[in-house]
Amino acid sequence: MLNEWQPACSIENLRLRAQVFEDIRQFFSARAVLEVETPLLSHSSGTDPQLDFFTTDYCSPPLQHTLFLQTSPEFAMKRLLAAGSGSIYQICKAFRNGESGRFHNPEFTLLEWYRVGFTLPQLMDEIAELMGVLFSGHRTLNPTQRFGYQEIFHRYTGLNPLEFSYHDYCAYARDNHMPEAVSICGYDHALWLDFIFSHNVQPQLGENAVCMVYGYPACQSSLARINEYNSQVTDRVEVFVNGIELGNGYYELTDAKEQGRRFDEEMSIRKQTNRPVTVKDKHLIAALEAGLPECSGMAMGLDRLLMLLANSASINDVLNFPIHRA
Repeated sequence: MLNEWQPACSIENLRLRAQVFEDIRQFFSARAVLEVETPLLSHSSGTDPQLDFFTTDYCSPPLQHTLFLQTSPEFAMKRLLAAGSGSIYQICKAFRNGESGRFHNPEFTLLEWYRVGFTLPQLMDEIAELMGVLFSGHRTLNPTQRFGYQEIFHRYTGLNPLEFSYHDYCAYARDNHMPEAVSICGYDHALWLDFIFSHNVQPQLGENAVCMVYGYPACQSSLARINEYNSQVTDRVEVFVNGIELGNGYYELTDAKEQGRRFDEEMSIRKQTNRPVTVKDKHLIAALEAGLPECSGMAMGLDRLLMLLANSASINDVLNFPIHRA
């Protein structure tokens, strides 16, 4: 216990982090994307039923307010977009309660960016360019891969992710030695997809390559717009390398009424499943009502990226002070 004061990562990985941040800033500066900063503390929180958050008390006598540590800077950044900022990015801390393990730390570093006027395919092109820059000099990657969600899910499971059959999904869980899935997922299509994808699809993705999976089922994406050609899917993309999820991006939803409806639906799910109560972000809804420009955005976990660049087996190897040493 005497060495608990020391950083968990090596000085080499400390320098690697600094270099990656510098490379990211040069990448976006060359494309005239503005670096911004938004609050980590907010009066509201996200509503995602799968995420828990940290709260703190702000004392301003005679009043006391509950504030939320942000799970993502997304909502505040969209307020900047609606105010006319143009394309923006930031590197910041984010916080998710209860997340700890080989790939998780409750406090982690995100790169998040939004490109005004970009469609999802254009965002995917830029993701591929950025990943090429960041991996350069560290390892040679195979060509970038792009798969539709329905195609890749069916390839590894034989199931259609767009049509939920409780019988078929239960049979799949039984045949693949995942009996716990039935009690965990019940009749929740989105939970079934998350469970099966994370266990039997994701580990196959991006063998020494950047793999982008796009066109997620509509039941899984509360902040992405519905695809104009297929109402069963949303314009969402996730990025994987060696089976590790690095990022999640959308062709952003701009409809305030639809966003409000989705928030209400997620808050109802949280209540039904006894998750901590959330406060809907009224500032975001107001920004959408004022007019969010057509844009696409991406959030990427930099600690996991650093794991890959450093060939590390655990996120602790690239953090100065993970939660057990914080």
